[in-house]
Amino acid sequence: MKLSVVIPCFNAASTIETQLEALSKQECADKWEIIIADNGSTDETTTIIKKYLHILPNLRLIDASGVRGAAHARNIGAKFALAEAIAFCDADDQVSPNWVKAMIEGLSVHDFVAGRSDYSQLNEPWVVKCCQYREANGIKDYPYYPYAAGNNLGVKRRIHETVGGFDESLLLLQDIDYCWRIQQTGIKLEPLKDALIYFRFRNTIKSMYRRCWRFGCYDVFLHQKHQKLGMPILMRWRDFAKDALILPLKLPFKVRSKDSLAKWLMDLAWLMGHLQGFIKYRYLLF
Repeated sequence: MKLSVVIPCFNAASTIETQLEALSKQECADKWEIIIADNGSTDETTTIIKKYLHILPNLRLIDASGVRGAAHARNIGAKFALAEAIAFCDADDQVSPNWVKAMIEGLSVHDFVAGRSDYSQLNEPWVVKCCQYREANGIKDYPYYPYAAGNNLGVKRRIHETVGGFDESLLLLQDIDYCWRIQQTGIKLEPLKDALIYFRFRNTIKSMYRRCWRFGCYDVFLHQKHQKLGMPILMRWRDFAKDALILPLKLPFKVRSKDSLAKWLMDLAWLMGHLQGFIKYRYLLF
């Protein structure tokens, strides 16, 4: 077995079939498997997956409903993986035809890899305009360690087990935490330009706003956690105050269309999420 593809899944009935169709058309001659770790779906997700058990003989459906969150589902999927090389993707995206092959080739050389995203195929143009600047397309540089999104990561099983997998206490941003903890052991995160995934954004302003707010709140928790592990102080109240003063001034000059309004609102949600995080986690660095 060359590769185990792990997909965390929760109530993905509207998108999982697209992903499974894409996986069924992979241009790869090597032996590999798919493990879908279901986190307790209550819609038709598992019914759809079971239809593909006959189409994809390398597919397994695993119960990962014990603990809420994608981190737990990814860890359970990795636990049942048969291959030494593990690749993570999501139930609401779509892998490109050569994605599995690229992951196998990349993990034959490196211990930890990240692919890249295409935004145009699964999203309307206005959604791409307002959302793409906030996403880590491939590996994103950061003053602490670079990181990549959990929907397109590959890792050797021994590395995953060494760091204890994904942190299940994090309902969001567990992929950034995972990338940072692996790199703390001295292993580099390597880019794979051929491991392409078609990424799906939220498609309403309300859902974009809620997502950014939650991310902002967890961002404070993540920084607080890693400061205890040696991370420099990269977030302070005074920086938040400065951004909070500048953002309203941008409104009459920057907001000219639906996508610019959505972008401004996501910036607002990010700030409000940070404010909630500062208070909730008692983050008092000025």
